[in-house]
Amino acid sequence: MNRDSSKGVIYAALAYAAWGLFPLYFKQLAGVPSLEVVAHRTVWCMVFMLIVLAVLKRWAWLGPLLRQPKVLGAFALSALLLSANWLTYVWAVQHDHVLDASLGYFINPLVNVALGYVFLHERPRRLQWLAVGLAAAGVLWLTLQTGRLPWVALVLAASFGIYGLLRKVASLGALEGLALETMLLTPVAAAALGWWTSQGDSALAQGDAGMITWLLFAGPLTALPLLLFAAGARRIPMTTLGLLQYISPSIQFMLGVWLYHEPFAAARVVGFGLIWAALLVYSLEGWLNSRRA
Repeated sequence: MNRDSSKGVIYAALAYAAWGLFPLYFKQLAGVPSLEVVAHRTVWCMVFMLIVLAVLKRWAWLGPLLRQPKVLGAFALSALLLSANWLTYVWAVQHDHVLDASLGYFINPLVNVALGYVFLHERPRRLQWLAVGLAAAGVLWLTLQTGRLPWVALVLAASFGIYGLLRKVASLGALEGLALETMLLTPVAAAALGWWTSQGDSALAQGDAGMITWLLFAGPLTALPLLLFAAGARRIPMTTLGLLQYISPSIQFMLGVWLYHEPFAAARVVGFGLIWAALLVYSLEGWLNSRRA
C-alpha cells in the first residue's frame, strides 16, 4: 500500500469512526426534540459549509447550477431523504434505539445491491444475491420475534440507500452536494427555529449556554466526517471502502449494548447473526472478485 492509499484508509476510517460515535453526541441533546435537533443541524451545517466554500473559493459551480431546474429538483429530493434519515437517526438515539440504528447501517450495503439491480440495471453476482437473501431472512426473523417490522433500521437503510443512489448519478461532488442540500433545507429549518424561539419553546429560548454550544457544534460535526470520507474515497479502492464502512455500525452496536445497556435477547442475536453472515458473504465475495479482476 503506497503512502497516498494509507492516508486514504486513515481518512475513511476516521470518517466512519466519527459517524459511529454520533450516539454520544445526540444523547447530550436528549432534552431537545428530534425535529429541532435536525433543524439546528441543518442551519449550523449550512454556516460551516459557507465558511469552507469561502476559504476554498469554490463558488464557480453555483451560478450554472441555478439555471438547471432538473438538477435542483433532484437535489431537493436528496435533501428531503437526507433530512428524513437524520430525523429518524436522532429520534432512534434519543429514544434508546441505538441497536436498531446500527442494524439499519449494517443492512444498508445490501439495500444498495438491490437498488442497483432495480434502478441501475446492475447484475448482482450469485453470492451477492445470497447475501441479500440472508439479510432479508434476518429482518424477517426479527419481525416475527418482536411482532413488528424493525422500522427504524428499514427507514434508515432505505432512506440512505436511495439518497446514495441519487448522489451516485448527481453532477456535484460531496462538498458541493452537501452545500446545495443544506442551502435548500436551511430556509425551512431557519423559519421553524425562528417560530419556536418566538414562542419560547426552543432550546435557544430555554436552554443554557452548554446546551446551545452542543447545538452549534452540529455544523462541523456533520460536515467534517463527510469531508474526511470524500478525501479517503478518492484514494482507495471501493472494495477497501466497502469493508471500512462496517466500522460505523459496529461502534454503534457496541455503544448500544455495553454503554446504553439496550436489550439484546437471544432472539435478536439470531436476527443480527443472519445479517452479519450476509455481510461476511458480501465482503468476501467483493474481495475475491477484486482479486480475480
